[in-house]
Amino acid sequence: MNSNNQGSLKGLRILDLTHALAGPFCSQMLADHGADVVKVEPLEGDFFRKMGPYRKDDKDKFFGGLFQSCNRNKRSIAMNLKSQAGREALLELVKNADGLVENYRAGVLARLGLGYEDLKKVNPRLVYTSIRGFGDSVGGESPYKDWPAFDIVAQAMGGWMGVTGQDADHPVKVGGGAGDTVSGLFAAFGTVSALLHAKNTGLGQYVDVAMTDSILALSEIVVSQFSYRGVSATPVGNGIPGLAPFGTIKVKDGVIAIAAPHDPQFHLLCDLLGCPELKTQPEFLNEAIRWENHVALNAKIEEVTILKTKADLKELFGGRVPFSPIYTGEEIFADEHFAARNMLPQVEHPGTAELTAVPGVPVKMSLTPGSVRHRAPKLGEHTREILNELGWNDERIADLLSSGVLVAAAA
Repeated sequence: MNSNNQGSLKGLRILDLTHALAGPFCSQMLADHGADVVKVEPLEGDFFRKMGPYRKDDKDKFFGGLFQSCNRNKRSIAMNLKSQAGREALLELVKNADGLVENYRAGVLARLGLGYEDLKKVNPRLVYTSIRGFGDSVGGESPYKDWPAFDIVAQAMGGWMGVTGQDADHPVKVGGGAGDTVSGLFAAFGTVSALLHAKNTGLGQYVDVAMTDSILALSEIVVSQFSYRGVSATPVGNGIPGLAPFGTIKVKDGVIAIAAPHDPQFHLLCDLLGCPELKTQPEFLNEAIRWENHVALNAKIEEVTILKTKADLKELFGGRVPFSPIYTGEEIFADEHFAARNMLPQVEHPGTAELTAVPGVPVKMSLTPGSVRHRAPKLGEHTREILNELGWNDERIADLLSSGVLVAAAA
């Protein structure tokens, strides 16, 4: 079978009017799978460009590592949408676009005459996706629609922080920007679904995604506990109520994660650790009883594991018991799994001498695989190229550059 390494979304053009993480992560998912994503930035650029980390030898600082991680495979055009000429330029881009993604505050683009109702008059098949902390009006108008939000706000209101951590007095957010990336994933799914509908009917639509809704959609423990029992779930550390052993265990050189709650798994774990007597002790005899006594069970297991290293246990448990060391960044970069799955591809970073790794494409497709084709763009790096594709001549572009409507950077 022949593969198409240009991706299954090749031929689609997406306008990316996003900043920070949630919106750029959504459009990057589309770009990874072949869509031509045009990042439309303000003249000063996406503020995420100024976020680190930076390489020590990077004197130019066109952008940092966080921007690189959510803007690869895109082209950049920089324009002033507050100007009439800038708005006219965007409308010309919209005429030939399949989709548009934005994550401004509710109403910002509409006040510029660039909201969905305005754009669908120019292009009825346009799929218009917005990502906001509490959504827009299409999916139900929240009383918090105009509130600003960040990742931690979404995690707090959506249910994750209420069940994450050791106890209710010390809530903890999930590491990384999951409130952004999860909503970005849902937005990418919604965008592709709407694009398929537009292909079949010729009609675009508004895709309305709220960060808080996205977190709640993955808070199954919170919803089911209250819906079925009227109980608000509370933090239980790294475990899941009803399952033991399931969580983290101390070892000689750190901590590991382990999950062997069902009888066959637990019996094998006991045998591998050289303590088969645990299988027959009354307080560990079946799955329900093991959960009731999970603190004592963990202590018994740690009596053995504290004498062994992570490497020892990888050799012992690998392929037998669900297990993993708690990896550091260094260990992730060294593990052969991520190399085999091409999950740390390298790209150029302007201003630095060495290639840099970015997170890879997790969705593997046999015929139309996505890929990391090129680095994130400099601000306005493709301004001339994109406008030339619309049929603009160099003189017209030069006039708008000189008047401050556009910014263009050398490729």
